[in-house]
Amino acid sequence: MTGPRAASVALLYPGDRAARDRADPAASRFAALFEALAAAGVKAEPAIYHDDFADEVAAQLHRVLAVLVWCNPIEDGRRRDRLDALLREVAKAGVLVSAHPEAILRLGTKDVLFETRDLPFGSDVHSIDSLAQLESELPQRLRQGARVLKQHRGHSGIGVWRVEASAGGGMTVQHAQRGSTPQHMDMPALKATLAPYFEPEGGGHMIDQAWQARLPEGMVRAYLVEDHVTGFGLQAVNALHPDAPMPGPRLYHGPELPGFQDLKQQLESTWITLLRERVGLARDQLPLLWDCDFMLGDALADGAQRYVLCEINVSCVSPFPPSSIAPLVEAVLRCSQNARLSIQSRLASSK
Repeated sequence: MTGPRAASVALLYPGDRAARDRADPAASRFAALFEALAAAGVKAEPAIYHDDFADEVAAQLHRVLAVLVWCNPIEDGRRRDRLDALLREVAKAGVLVSAHPEAILRLGTKDVLFETRDLPFGSDVHSIDSLAQLESELPQRLRQGARVLKQHRGHSGIGVWRVEASAGGGMTVQHAQRGSTPQHMDMPALKATLAPYFEPEGGGHMIDQAWQARLPEGMVRAYLVEDHVTGFGLQAVNALHPDAPMPGPRLYHGPELPGFQDLKQQLESTWITLLRERVGLARDQLPLLWDCDFMLGDALADGAQRYVLCEINVSCVSPFPPSSIAPLVEAVLRCSQNARLSIQSRLASSK
């Protein structure tokens, strides 16, 4: 690269060839973000992605300073391995990636629940590395109550299973994917159902987390730009609770939401630092936009609310509260400027 990059920022999200050819920022789900970037003087363009034209997208991304990425771990049946390789490549070339694939591996898989199990927001979590270990250990833990088994990497409840011992032997098992119903299984049937998650392409293991009895009361999602809380999402996520109605809509709020200022304060003052240090990320490696889902735990000894981490979303944080847009634009401006200076310095040193 010998000259200025044509566009400052690309917003990458999945679509087919027709969607790429007719991409219109004003008609996209990120229209408000495109508008805010333009108002801040940032030139932004859509980068519709599909594996079928990955090389074309790669060439586009090499012309920008930063790329903001929204793509699920599995999109239309395809894993994002090709995309992650592409993002590593452009990041190595000096392009700022909003959520580097390495940060996703550290934060955005269910392994983070095991790594942080002893932190203030952790819980009773185990890593199950084989079907033999599942058969050996799960029945003992079920004597203490229901468990939730989670695949290594997924979204929308896919690969998340509630398991509870049932009267007369066997287990009641329910998938968290919308529309699923409870099933009665014995251990051989459970092993057969979960076997794909123990294959290398399925992550090779599962995470076993204790069921949180207060889940029917809902969950709170804290949205973050780097290490600052920029909004909240509240939803009655109760798909795994027996006889519960389907989840309602998620309600979005700004960072000043009453009742959750204790969570905001703990995240910003302590928890994010504990989290990134535990998984081995420096502050400047945090995603530009990410979120943490918390369940309500039993009250602490002093009566304060306890929050239990359920998962962290990094790959595709959308939708997000409108209150997150201004902080995200500010972070893009700052980080893009740093990327520009880094590129200029590298070019100067190569002459």
